[in-house]
Amino acid sequence: MGRLGKKQKILVVDDENFELVRYKKVLGDEGYTVVQARDGYEALEIVKSAPPDAIVLDIKMPGIDGIETMGKIFEENEEIPVIIHTAFSVWRENFRSRLADAFVVKTRDMGELKTKLREILKSKGNFSS
Repeated sequence: MGRLGKKQKILVVDDENFELVRYKKVLGDEGYTVVQARDGYEALEIVKSAPPDAIVLDIKMPGIDGIETMGKIFEENEEIPVIIHTAFSVWRENFRSRLADAFVVKTRDMGELKTKLREILKSKGNFSS
């Protein structure tokens, strides 16, 4: 539960259906409300209309990639924490990736992602436990 006892809303941005299903299950089991976007454009609309407490963002997507999406998100609302979650570890060295609150390489085990999400929400004052 977050501030005032409400569930934190996590926006997950990924173009792969199986990943979206996995995020919904794993993060939902952690007690988060999971909102999904299939690309950067859809994510930006959600950020504008109903800002989430945090964003989990893939990099490789059609249209605008995750790095460009992150820049546009920060133009809209620089307070929302962003975790880049990608299978491409090479992006960790990209200077623009360092703007994210965390960079987590995708694996079958989402333990690191869950830990980073908890840490970031707590440090931003959006988490109480």
